[in-house]
Parts: sequence; structure tokens; C-alpha cells
Amino acid sequence: MSFGGPPSNNSGFKVTPPDRGSFPLDHYAECKEQMMLYVNCLKNNSSTSTACRDISKEYLNCRMNRGLMQLEDWESLGLANVGRDASSGKGINKNSISTNSTSNA
Repeated sequence: MSFGGPPSNNSGFKVTPPDRGSFPLDHYAECKEQMMLYVNCLKNNSSTSTACRDISKEYLNCRMNRGLMQLEDWESLGLANVGRDASSGKGINKNSISTNSTSNA
């Protein structure tokens, strides 16, 4: 007798983004750079998140773009007026995401 396995071999498992408030691990370190910048910012500012809001927005944007959290409006996350290039509407802009900071300006 076997315990711990699924009762059937149905392969109908569908992957969906987690609900708001659910924060799954970033197993492939897709947003590790942004996470480390945020953690270092907190360390440098006595764990005061106000000084790190722009980095927080970048981190959440990374997670939303990669399906690691549900898409949310910046306003509902309290980050609508944060950042130089703050975009309105949903928190994603898949065309403007880059993990390295290269620009041709």
C-alpha cells in the first residue's frame, strides 16, 4: 500500500499565478537582483522602507512580469506615485523590463 501519491494519474494540473497575499519562492532567482537591492536598501536605511519604495516597485514589477504574483494596480499596492518612470494602470510593462541597466540614451 502506498501513501503520499496522488489518487490518480491525471495530468490536468494547471499553473496559475498566486492570489494576492501569496508570495511563492522565486525558485529560478528571476528577481534576485531586485530583491538584493531592496534588502541592501533596508539595511542602509535602518529598515525604513520609505527610502526604498522605488526599489520595492521594481521588485514587485519583476515578480508580476514573471507570473510570481498576481497583476495589481500600482495604486492598490500604494506605489502609484513612486519612481521616475512610474506607469499608470497595471503594474506590468513587459516591453520595458530588463534585468541589466543598459540604455541607449
